[in-house]
Amino acid sequence: MKKQTPLGRLLSIYSVLFFVFLYVPVILIVIYSFNANPVNIMIWDGFTLDWYRSIFGAKTSLSDSSSYVDSTDQLLNALVNSLTVASSATLIATLLGTSTAVALARYRFKLQSFYRLLLFVPMLMPDIVLGIALLIFFVGAGFTLGSSTIIIGHCTFLTSYVFIVVSARLAGMNPLTEAASADLGANEWQTFRRVTLPLILPGVIGGALLSFIISMDDLVITYFISGVDSTTLPVFILGMIRRGIKPEINAIATLMLLFSVVVASAGIYFKSKNTSTH
Repeated sequence: MKKQTPLGRLLSIYSVLFFVFLYVPVILIVIYSFNANPVNIMIWDGFTLDWYRSIFGAKTSLSDSSSYVDSTDQLLNALVNSLTVASSATLIATLLGTSTAVALARYRFKLQSFYRLLLFVPMLMPDIVLGIALLIFFVGAGFTLGSSTIIIGHCTFLTSYVFIVVSARLAGMNPLTEAASADLGANEWQTFRRVTLPLILPGVIGGALLSFIISMDDLVITYFISGVDSTTLPVFILGMIRRGIKPEINAIATLMLLFSVVVASAGIYFKSKNTSTH
């Protein structure tokens, strides 16, 4: 076995510390979401599921005097708003991102490189800058802040994510397959529907799932462009935190984390799925 160099040991230690710094706070949130102590969430006082029952409106002995979930209806309404916004924005962003990726991969036109660069700008721009810019635009254009403005705002950066994922899929695709389809008499639409789309479909689904989870978790941009009656789940949680960190917040955060892991894992699976399986 080859002896590890001092630099190698240093990098190993750094890697361990990095992952500890990254994941220990998340693990603590999950652990303390089951803590029975209603006052100090950092002092373990036994295992309980009462905080999970509390956020869905169940009356418990632990949560009656300390719950900051004012109304189960408000929580469920925020969840419905998040799902509606994420679903709508994902659908629009997937259509725009996929069509743009196909167009840039198959056609050549002036300023193509500049156009491609513009698609990366929303991803690189700080969220607070994009949120303020969208707020100024919507107010100046006379839009009423609500679910529609959140959907439009999310599409401005979700399209870029879909574009990148689908473009990567197209880059690994053999263009001769489309040429062979044309040689066999298929028109452009038939070639896209029967050849191109099935080959890039894992990338499209992966990009859509990635967009969905980013939209569900977005806070900064949504905070600026949401209306009074369009509170999403992250904004709702922010409002709870302003009144103190209570056990219900840990429970909600754990459920969101579980949901994000499941959707993100599905997105990674479709993104990396081998083309030969199709």
